[in-house]
Amino acid sequence: MDLKNYIASIPDYPIKGVLFRDITPLMQDGEAFHEACRLLTEYAVKIGADVIVGPESRGFIFGCPIAYNLSIGFVPVRKPGKLPRETISCEYALEYGTNVLHMHKDGIKPGQKVLIIDDLLATGGTVKATINLVEQLGGEVVGCGFCIELVDLKGREALKGYDVYALMEYEGE
Repeated sequence: MDLKNYIASIPDYPIKGVLFRDITPLMQDGEAFHEACRLLTEYAVKIGADVIVGPESRGFIFGCPIAYNLSIGFVPVRKPGKLPRETISCEYALEYGTNVLHMHKDGIKPGQKVLIIDDLLATGGTVKATINLVEQLGGEVVGCGFCIELVDLKGREALKGYDVYALMEYEGE
């Protein structure tokens, strides 16, 4: 199945000059969504993940089915004020400003093998911040899995030293 057939390309969204890759059609098609989750589950097995971590919100959408498939836990990474118990946080740079991500302080046990799942790898900022949170708690990031990698934005370079897997790549298209 060619999963690229289920990605919509939206020009000039959210701002002029950006070609937005929309995974909503993939999520809306049961077979395509199942195939994406199947492939990411295979990756999780291959790298020996003990737990899945996903940044909001699309990391939840793809990470939870993988955790479910493997009968392992899922740990959410969220924006400030969204988690009810004690958290750790990591601030990271955006193109214009900064953002902060939080994880429950007891979300990862030392030595756990963690797979980070998100929908898209662009510059790598969100995932790098997520890695920081996992490592603060003593977890070992054994992989980072994505539906789409925007190769031109060089996010893989920000994740040097980590295993990166993407179902689809787009480069200057």
